[in-house]
Amino acid sequence: MRLWALLGFAQVADDEVVFTQADVDALRAAQDLVELGILSAERQEALVRTWGRSFARLADWQTSLLATVALESGADLDESMAALASEVVPRVEALQSYVWRRHLVSAGARRLTSADPTSSGSAPLTVVFVDIVGYTSRSKSLTEHELVEWIERFESETTALVAAQGGRIIKNIGDEVLFVADDTRAALDAALELCRRGSGADDPFPEVRAGLAHGETVRRLGDVYGETVNIAARLTSVARPGTVLVDRGAYEALTGTSEDDDVHHPDFQFRRLKRLSVKGYSRLAAWAVRPRT
Repeated sequence: MRLWALLGFAQVADDEVVFTQADVDALRAAQDLVELGILSAERQEALVRTWGRSFARLADWQTSLLATVALESGADLDESMAALASEVVPRVEALQSYVWRRHLVSAGARRLTSADPTSSGSAPLTVVFVDIVGYTSRSKSLTEHELVEWIERFESETTALVAAQGGRIIKNIGDEVLFVADDTRAALDAALELCRRGSGADDPFPEVRAGLAHGETVRRLGDVYGETVNIAARLTSVARPGTVLVDRGAYEALTGTSEDDDVHHPDFQFRRLKRLSVKGYSRLAAWAVRPRT
């Protein structure tokens, strides 16, 4: 019942007929992983909770899509949904397994090339937040369909651009995206390109701003935590539209120096800002970066 709740389902009475043989098989498989020493009780709960959140969102979107297709067919909704589910679910299940396995290979490769493949704690990473400028005012002028389309285009194009630079999307938070990269230069290139896209008058991509920080970052269950993440978020909150701000860690990684004075870089121009006073940091060092023309 504890695992059932962690999956995101409501508790049920003992006499309610809810569980099937599939639930029994899943519980046995989970117990096998515990007995094999793969999962401790704590790891099991964290994994089940993450699965529950992720698949709940995915299932909600998928059933919404099926309902829309069923309604457009003009047939009885219940019958159409049932027919579609029988045809679609096996294919979707196979594709989900394929995507998971490809990501498993990719994550395994990153582990093997890391300094400590067994570490599940902190590691040096470059963390970037990209935020849509004027999201609230723009969203008020759009219909529900237009707003969804606008956000989906932003997320899709951001994901493609970040992946092309070797970065990894961690999550989308409404009008904001969080991504990480092992290489600071690649992360900066992605952030600058997103800002360039957003500043183009003829480009439908929304205007954005970005904050970039480099340092020890705690990685857990596909998410990132720690001071580096906090600093990147704070820099984004004060960045001007179309601007990328970087912290001292990123500045040092990009320039190879810890000097506060402006340095000459063949590809970028760095402008030292006055110390920033933001939540949690009274004197945060920051630099505005733009491509050298």
